[in-house]
Amino acid sequence: MTTSDTHRAIEAVWRIEAARLIAGLAGLVRDVGLAEELAQDALVAALEQWPESGVPRNPGAWLMTVSKRRAIDLIRRNERLRHHLAELGHRLDLEADPPEIDEIEDDLLRLVFTACHPALSMEARVALTLRVLGGLTTEEIARAFLVPEATVAQRIVRAKRTLADRRVPFEVPQGDELAGRLSSVLEVIYLVFNEGYSATAGDDWMRPALCADALRLGRVLAGLMPKEPEVHGLVALMEIQASRSAARVGPSGEPILLLEQDRARWDRLLIGRGLAALERAQESSGGYGPYTLQAAIAACHARAVVAEDTDWVRIAELYEALARMSRSPVVELNRAVALSMAYGPAAGLDLLDQIVAEPSLKDYHLLPSVRGDLLAKLGRRAEARAEFERAAGMTRNARERTLLEERAAACRPTADPAA
Repeated sequence: MTTSDTHRAIEAVWRIEAARLIAGLAGLVRDVGLAEELAQDALVAALEQWPESGVPRNPGAWLMTVSKRRAIDLIRRNERLRHHLAELGHRLDLEADPPEIDEIEDDLLRLVFTACHPALSMEARVALTLRVLGGLTTEEIARAFLVPEATVAQRIVRAKRTLADRRVPFEVPQGDELAGRLSSVLEVIYLVFNEGYSATAGDDWMRPALCADALRLGRVLAGLMPKEPEVHGLVALMEIQASRSAARVGPSGEPILLLEQDRARWDRLLIGRGLAALERAQESSGGYGPYTLQAAIAACHARAVVAEDTDWVRIAELYEALARMSRSPVVELNRAVALSMAYGPAAGLDLLDQIVAEPSLKDYHLLPSVRGDLLAKLGRRAEARAEFERAAGMTRNARERTLLEERAAACRPTADPAA
């Protein structure tokens, strides 16, 4: 194996193991920021050693072992933490087998709730958890939040410092505190899922490992809080969306849009699980919350055997209810798409033009992308081409950029193919 092959292997291992590694270390050192630093130290050690020694048979266990040794060394050098050494000595068995799956899941769930502690602002909670759980870069998180990258970096640094200074316990809260922190946990899990479902940057349209982590956390959370309708609503939404994964990417990795997907490739098992979770959410709720509403929208697509059977009028109604609840420009963007499908592209464009100057959408590439689609359907090809080109220049995802450039090219005047 060449050095470049080893580095690619390390990158793949890190993407899979980082969240579990940080969660396990945080359970030992009781400091999320320190746990991430120790995990990064282990990554550096892997980059130095694996090109010569080869990738170990159990790379996750190797990284955890190195991290634990670094933790012990750090504690021995740090007088303020010396009293923890005896406790850690009993808990750390560097030659032991890797932790069981259930233990890993528990640590990940503790990590999410710790990062969502009320000592942090909502923005800091979500940013920190996306960083340590999802392994997202500050740039990717910034694009998810539609805020500057420097802002996200500051939030993460301050969040780690606050958790350390206040000695926030690494645990899942109980009682009223658990319910109070649930909304931010759900937001974190769904943002992690979304980054996996439609990657904001890089060469790949999807990052399945993030989707799998988010789904697993959602299912664990549903088991922990079986009477919370929005937990089931979120799980339903993720299950149904994940069911389309195989149909969303073509043979060469190119994106395939929803209405063009081969629905025979949709995973009926995941759809069934999603519809069952949606039913549980509806049974335990007096009204729809935001995740249950989105799951109901996804269910409309899932129930349509062919794209032409989609109940767009119902989807538009659900988006209207969601817009009243969330007051989000992104929801309004999606409502414009639904209106265009239910009542024609002019109806969607009318709504879109009402939010086109929204500051939070200034760098959001899907705004010009959707506008270009509606303009193209109305025969305004020159305007559509300009919007697709603008969207292509804004996206950081290579696959998506190619798709948008192709759509722009398709809007060129037929009499002037070089235009």
